[in-house]
Amino acid sequence: MAQPEQPHSILQVTGRDRVGFLQNLVTNDISAPGLHYTALLTPQGKYLADFFVLHRPDDLLVDVASEICPSIVMRLNMYRLRADAQISQTDMDLCCGLGPIPPDGFADPRDPNLGWRAYGRQEAGAINWPGLRVAHIIPETGIELTPERFILEMDFERLNGVDFKKGCYVGQEIVARMKHKTELRKGLRQVKISGSAPIGTAILANEKPAGILYTQYDGLALAYLRFDRIAPEMVAGSAVITV
Repeated sequence: MAQPEQPHSILQVTGRDRVGFLQNLVTNDISAPGLHYTALLTPQGKYLADFFVLHRPDDLLVDVASEICPSIVMRLNMYRLRADAQISQTDMDLCCGLGPIPPDGFADPRDPNLGWRAYGRQEAGAINWPGLRVAHIIPETGIELTPERFILEMDFERLNGVDFKKGCYVGQEIVARMKHKTELRKGLRQVKISGSAPIGTAILANEKPAGILYTQYDGLALAYLRFDRIAPEMVAGSAVITV
């Protein structure tokens, strides 16, 4: 068992309106019991935060990266208005694991290769998260997932993080328009890398900006690319990038 790649905080949402309140804000349908992956967007449809929601009989748990937790609590309280929904921080621990799912665990909804998550445990071990994420093209909060990104460019549909049938949520019109009326021109891709460069290094193709380099592991990397500028060989600092 292991901890997540970065510290996570667990929020508890209670109150009569808890499900409807959160359902009207986030990109995925969290109305059914179980663990869901979802995001909160700006009204312009851009990324603010991603997190997991565990729908339990008497409450909701929100599993979110600790670095963005205070801003998310502030944002949720801003939207709460008169809803009967209370948001509080818990002292629960999060444990992640690979292999068989324990009785108190839930399969990671993003990808079966990411194993399971359980709440209330304190065991810690080691999981090679960068290698796992690069191999399966999984963006991480604060690394690949940053403000101003559009979630469809970051593969949220493949990661089961958006539901196009659930109805309105903040930023929904923009996401729906990108899905049905436009062709994505940028996006997250796995690339081959020879050498290394710091996360955030610009990728150049024929001396023109073509994207940004992110997590790297064992000759592979995640990159945010402009599709119209992808070339057979690109550079990021001193590293050579190929698709």
